[in-house]
This record gives sequence, C-alpha cells and structure tokens, in this order.
Amino acid sequence: MIEKHNIIGLMSGSSLDGIDLVDVDFWNDRKWHFEIVASDNHDYDETWKKSLSDAFYFGKNQLKDIDYQYGKFLGQVTRQFIEKYNLQPEIVASHGHTIFHRPQEHYTLQIGDGQALADACGVMVINDFRTEDVLKGGQGAPLVPIGDKLLFADYPICLNIGGIANVSFDVDGQRIAYDICIANQALNYLANRLSMPYDKNGMVARSGHIDNQLLTILSSHPFYTENYPKSLGREFFEESIKPLLERRNDIADMMATFVEHVAIQISKSIENQPIGKLLVTGGGAKNKYLVERIQANTKHDVLVPSDDIIDYKEALVFAFLGLLRNNNEINVLRSVTGAESDSCSGRIWYPTK
Repeated sequence: MIEKHNIIGLMSGSSLDGIDLVDVDFWNDRKWHFEIVASDNHDYDETWKKSLSDAFYFGKNQLKDIDYQYGKFLGQVTRQFIEKYNLQPEIVASHGHTIFHRPQEHYTLQIGDGQALADACGVMVINDFRTEDVLKGGQGAPLVPIGDKLLFADYPICLNIGGIANVSFDVDGQRIAYDICIANQALNYLANRLSMPYDKNGMVARSGHIDNQLLTILSSHPFYTENYPKSLGREFFEESIKPLLERRNDIADMMATFVEHVAIQISKSIENQPIGKLLVTGGGAKNKYLVERIQANTKHDVLVPSDDIIDYKEALVFAFLGLLRNNNEINVLRSVTGAESDSCSGRIWYPTK
C-alpha cells in the first residue's frame, strides 16, 4: 500500500493579502501526486498589515520582537485551521513573511519564529527554506520550481503572479526559474491609493490608457536584461518602481501602463521556449485584464486553473518542500538559484509544550 503524507503549508506573499493555509496529502508511485484536503485564507487586520509593511524599516530589536510575535500568530492561525477541519498533519511547513531579500549580500529574512509557531500549533514545524541557498551563493528564490517540476509536470511553463511575477521551465532537462518583475506589489499599491485592497478583475486598469513614456521608463531597468538566476524583493519596488508612481495621480492610466509592463516582461521571459501550455497561478491569475494582456503578448496557450490551485499553489509547494526536507531529499535546485550546490533546506522545530 502506498503511504500518504499529510502536510500543512503556510504562505504569506509580498502583496500582504493574508496567510494562505493548505492541508495536502502527498504520495509517490514513482511519480509524485497530491490532493488538497482543506484550504483557507486568513486575512491580515490593519494592525498586522501595517506591522508587516513597516518592518522593512525596523531596527534589530523590533525585528526580533515581530519575528516572535508573528511566529506565535502563525501558530494560532494554524491551530484554528487544524481544529476547523479536524486535521492531523505530520508537519507544518511555513514560508514566513519576507522582510528583506538581499542575496547579493548573502542575506534574506523571512520572519515567523519556528519555535513560537510549533509551540502555538502543537505540530512539528519546518521553516527558513531560503537561508541555506543564499549562504551558498544562490538567490534563495524562487523556491516553487521544484514543485512545478515534480507536481505540475504536465505544464511546460509555470508562471506565478503574486507581489512578484516569476516563471519556471526546463532547459536541457534542468529546471530554470527566476523572478521576472514586480507585479501585484505595484498594482495593489495603486489600488490602495483609491482606497481599494486590489483592482478586482483589472477593471480600473482596463479603464485607463497606456502611457508609453512611463512604459518605456519602466521597461528600461537593467534588471530585465540580466541573465538568470535573478530575484527581486521589496527593495526593488521601493527603489525603482514606487518613485515613478507616487508623484502622479492618474491612477487608472498608471494601472493600465503597469499591467502592460508586466505582460510584456512575462512575454519576453518565455519567448524562446517551445510553444505550449502556460499555467498561470497566484493572485494575478484572477486579474482578467492582466491575463488578457499576457495572452495578447505571447503565442503560448495561457491556462488559468481552478481557484484552489490559483490561490494555494505556493502554500501547497511549501508543504511539499517541508516533506522533501523531512525525507532528507533535495528541495532547492542550484539550476534555479545559482548556488554552488543543491540543498535540502529548512530548519526543524518541535513543540516544547
């Protein structure tokens, strides 16, 4: 009988749209399979949104405090999820919330103290999946591509559009992946200026007009011509994108222009791949206007899956990373990150009470 493993994955993205929780059964019959047992999203209240956003500017002691408090909070949310659906997970695998990502300085920080999380939820926790790769000279991102390769092999190209858009595909049998551009970080920032959490279906962007001058400036950043592996963080938005947007008030036009920018950068990232199925997940997959503009700019067949895959694919893959770590199997690929070697990454924490 094939053994199944039940794992919970937690994901908090840079767009601050809440904590994604997913409980998944995994099994292997010479190929990995999965089935989502339960899923949920826990929205951040305004206090947590502000704290997580402001943490970018915190000092060392403040960061230490929010690391612990956020870990405890994640554990409490996970405990509620377990009780709500009567789950019995072997592992809780947590991405945490990224505050800094500076691989060029061999530094990355995802808060959410593992011990506090384990104590609050009562289950073994695996977290901190990025640090080992960064210390090996890698980007520490993206981490989802091993899940793309082993769980979503039917799709030659996997695109995720969250706060940051990233892509994953095989080149000569090796998985390649990298961050393409800022996506919902900028679109949500603009929506917030209209007192909206996000631009539902891209309606505001659809109503605007593309500013070709702004589009040219956005597309001229040298990051877009760099070779992979490469990755982005909040720093890129703050330093290179936000200053172009914050001095203007034509929100709809800026949204339309940024949607076009994202669609163009995505199309360029996959233009040399054999024409085939392009799986689109992440919050951006629900932006109908953005999906239309991607399809208009590429010859690939753009496919948007069911909501549970759109919403929870990243959390699902972090559950898978936790399982691989517990099995002492490779879960971070050097072909993706540029590190000196593959890694079996993640820190393990056991409840102490």
